[in-house]
Parts: sequence; structure tokens; C-alpha cells
Amino acid sequence: MIPSDHFVRYYNEVFKALEAKGHQHLQAYWREIGELQKKELAESFRRGGIKACYEYWARILKEENCVGRLTLTDDYFEFRMDICPSLSKALDNDAGAFAFYCDHCMGWIEPLMAASGLHAVQDVESRTEAHCLLRVYVDKQKADAFARQCRLAVKPYD
Repeated sequence: MIPSDHFVRYYNEVFKALEAKGHQHLQAYWREIGELQKKELAESFRRGGIKACYEYWARILKEENCVGRLTLTDDYFEFRMDICPSLSKALDNDAGAFAFYCDHCMGWIEPLMAASGLHAVQDVESRTEAHCLLRVYVDKQKADAFARQCRLAVKPYD
């Protein structure tokens, strides 16, 4: 297995190279990752809704050594990333972090949510600080209302 220190830095450079060819190439890459995630998770998220999202990201919190908090309400699931290990590694890189590094999360999450009938909103909050907030809603209107309140809501396919 590739250590995450190496993988994140590799990923960062792939994003830069694809963006240099044109943003549509980067979007296609993220969509392909989204297709893989749909195969793994869409049915579970369709059946289990935001509770299944909570269970998935609880596992990710541990596996990826994130510092964060999970919240499950009647309206949404929330993942508050206090210290993102991925962006932290990309920032601590002599090649420099890709300017839109954080957008890759919504790049793969958005197609998965569409296939699951759910609606995700990510507030990156800052592109130079390793923290963010992800919320997943069942109700699109509530997701849209939350997106309007965000400091820096990510829409990778606009």
C-alpha cells in the first residue's frame, strides 16, 4: 500500500497536471472517482440515508486519522473536519498545494449523492487552512439554504 504521505502528494500533482490540460480534465477525473464510489456506496446510502453516511464517515474518521466531529440530526449528517490530514500534507509540500485541492472531495461526493438521492454541501471555509464542514441532507431545499450560509461552498462542476 502507498503511504498516505506519498499518495496525497501524488494526488496533488495529478490535480495540477489535469488542471493545466483544462478544467474539464480534472472534472472528468473526479467524476470517474465518483463512479467508483457510487459502485461501493450508493445502494447503502439509498437504503440507509443520512444514518448510513454517518456510519461511513465514522469509519473514515478513524481510518484516515482525521481530527473531527460527526453529528446526526433529523435533518442532516454533519462531518466537521477540524484538521484534515490530506490538505495538511498537501500544504506541507515543497511543490505547493494545488489551489483547489479541497474541491476533490465534492468532486467524488456529488455524483455519489445524486445516485443516492441525497444532497451534500461542503463549506471549505479556507483554501489555506486544513479544516472544513460537510453536511448531507435528505431535503434539497434545506441543503440549498445551508449552502447560501457557507463561507466557501464548493461546486466542482459549475
